[in-house]
Amino acid sequence: MNELMTLTPGLYHWLLLTLLLFSVGLYGLLTRRNAVGVLLSTELMLNSAALNFVIFNRYMAPGFVDGSIMAIFIIAVAAAEVVVAMAIFVALLKLKKTADVTLMNELRG
Repeated sequence: MNELMTLTPGLYHWLLLTLLLFSVGLYGLLTRRNAVGVLLSTELMLNSAALNFVIFNRYMAPGFVDGSIMAIFIIAVAAAEVVVAMAIFVALLKLKKTADVTLMNELRG
């Protein structure tokens, strides 16, 4: 029992976690019709990529902060993406009275 308490997850375990997170996000992106669900799935995929940068930085170059800086950039891009996507979704909601993303092609003027 004492051996199980001292085990820490290795690189393989962390990469498996990020693969799972990315896969759940991709599945949600491909199957959701609601705009908020699509946005949440995209955020999950971006966070998985940011976690990958931090993990590889930790195991490949532990003395540097390059992975953490890239994760901060990914978070900033995700925040900008949310602002633009929410503006588009509000326009869709105002025009069509629904948040169904399959109606996005009807927004053309």
